[in-house]
Amino acid sequence: MIIHIQEPKSPLEVVHMDWVTALSPSGDKGYNACLVIVEIYNKTNIFLPCHKDDTAMDTALLLWSRVISHTGLFNNIISDRDRKFTSALWTNPHQLFGTK
Repeated sequence: MIIHIQEPKSPLEVVHMDWVTALSPSGDKGYNACLVIVEIYNKTNIFLPCHKDDTAMDTALLLWSRVISHTGLFNNIISDRDRKFTSALWTNPHQLFGTK
């Protein structure tokens, strides 16, 4: 499905996220993938080393600890339909934060 996204009017309004996978393992932790985040308004790119078999929870915690805790929440996330983004974790943030 194609949806027209309007030009953002402020930072963090729209970000694109996707993975680069099948990379050669590197670093002490053997990272073999990279989560790429593109903030559209400022054209800022963020590259987070990760593992291609990370779960939705792993991805959410990575985003929280490395990005969201510094920048604040995004208004809109554009991604493919990867199960890491379509899981219940993203539709129910209380699961991540342990709130009710």
